[in-house]
Amino acid sequence: MVDPVDDTYRRQMNRQLTVQESRHKLARDVCHDKRGTIHQAYRDGMEDQLGVLGLVLNAIVLWTTRYLDAAVAQLQAEGHELRDEDIARLSPLKHRNLNLLGRYSFTASTLAAGSLRPLRDPDAPELDEDDDGGPE
Repeated sequence: MVDPVDDTYRRQMNRQLTVQESRHKLARDVCHDKRGTIHQAYRDGMEDQLGVLGLVLNAIVLWTTRYLDAAVAQLQAEGHELRDEDIARLSPLKHRNLNLLGRYSFTASTLAAGSLRPLRDPDAPELDEDDDGGPE
């Protein structure tokens, strides 16, 4: 017979390992140049590389969290039934929607403080890389 405390502990540890593995995968994908590894000698900038990588990971998680929250709020406002256990399983570490290769634009936006860009319409056709989707 399985002890319920051990089973609960095992589930909690498995969940924590999954979160850590997801964070490491995101870090490897962001740091893609050398296949996700740091190649600087310690005194020649390793701490700087790791610090910047941590900053980028935190920015990605913050951005994704804000937009996940906006998407959930919009779905609920439209009357979609969302189960709490499904919402609890959302992760800001999933990053298939991010372009981690190519060109990046970090121009200041004219959005009002605290506001977000409109969410993408899931029924709209996807834009090709050469299409102009308007201001980002």
